[in-house]
Amino acid sequence: MAPNSSKPSVLIFGGQNTCSRALASFLVPVDSDPLVSYLRIVGKYSVKPPTTYIGPEFTTVLENPIVEYLQANLTVATAIQSAFDPPTGIPAFDYVFDFTGEVRNDRSEIIQINTTFAVSRLLALEASKRKVKAYVRIHHPFYETSTKTAASEQDDIKPVETMGIWWHETLRMLASIEGLNLVILRIGFVYGPYTDFGKVISLITVASVYGYMHKPMKSMWSPGKNPTNTIHVEDVAGGAWACANWIANHDRKEADQLAGVPIPFHNNKNKVKEVEGMLPHDQKPVAPIFNLVDDSNSTLVSTGQIVSSFFGTTFEFFNLIESTLFKLHDDLEDINEQHVEGWTEMLSKSDPPVTKTPISAYMDKYTLEKHVVGFDNSKIKEIVGYKLRRPDFNHANIEEVVDKWKADGAWPNIPST
Repeated sequence: MAPNSSKPSVLIFGGQNTCSRALASFLVPVDSDPLVSYLRIVGKYSVKPPTTYIGPEFTTVLENPIVEYLQANLTVATAIQSAFDPPTGIPAFDYVFDFTGEVRNDRSEIIQINTTFAVSRLLALEASKRKVKAYVRIHHPFYETSTKTAASEQDDIKPVETMGIWWHETLRMLASIEGLNLVILRIGFVYGPYTDFGKVISLITVASVYGYMHKPMKSMWSPGKNPTNTIHVEDVAGGAWACANWIANHDRKEADQLAGVPIPFHNNKNKVKEVEGMLPHDQKPVAPIFNLVDDSNSTLVSTGQIVSSFFGTTFEFFNLIESTLFKLHDDLEDINEQHVEGWTEMLSKSDPPVTKTPISAYMDKYTLEKHVVGFDNSKIKEIVGYKLRRPDFNHANIEEVVDKWKADGAWPNIPST
């Protein structure tokens, strides 16, 4: 099929286990015309056969003749160079979406450096060399913000743990690359159909177990305000696309003037000499940054209440003694035992039984910890003109998530009793 040259050609790197499948479905929808002339998706996973969950919609997208999937080792510079070379008859790629990066908090610092910082650097250097019109970096909410006010893009917020530190350091590095038409999209806690990654799907799964057991779901953290701002995966896709179109119509200097903010240092100064491409601690590179969260102003309490009520139960809190014991012992197995057993029972009692699912009721240490993330989303609305597609975290969106999992045979269908 000859490409439509009036539409941009697009490269998506990484994120098959997070949000890039949703962007691919957004760009090449099953039931309407594509937004792109050609789409190449590059990642470490295989899709035939799949070595990670890809879901039915992404499988359909891959069947479109203007879509290509390329399995590659993105830690290798020559593999990245090859990925930027378009097929014969296809023009050079216009937009690049960078979803790469390690999202497991239990990975070591060296893994974070090699698979988050170094990979993104190789991609961005090549994109700069190729003079792409837009380079959009998706940044997950690995920060701690104030409990009192939503953080703007200008606020200096602290990255969380080793993972957050190196994701943040990646932004400083990207901002320093000459000629890179960069936009940074800083998202909230993501959820949506076929999204098996993150705190929200974990919360939805565990709430379903407590609804099944007719028991309240309890948190070990005090109610407080505790912002936990959410974003639907469809808006991650829509927001990324809007940002790409925005910066494609500006050069980087103009984009920095309109939306650029300095990115401060939050790392070990000694690492500067050890890590290639890392900036000195006293430099504050500038880049356009946009927060992207929905309008729900979600908190620990509101999210817990909405999810638990959907499954017919309540959201409550352990008393001071109980929560203190949990925090002192930090026994993941004791905390997980009840809902993991309940989820396993639900899968076996499902009609038909669910024998394979990417969804787990096990909550790791990072998921169980309190993470305060509250972002002000006004800037992307005002400067980019983005209008949220899913502005509310509500029962309708949760129902869609569960129904699509059921249709895919990955969520238990429990007969009414």
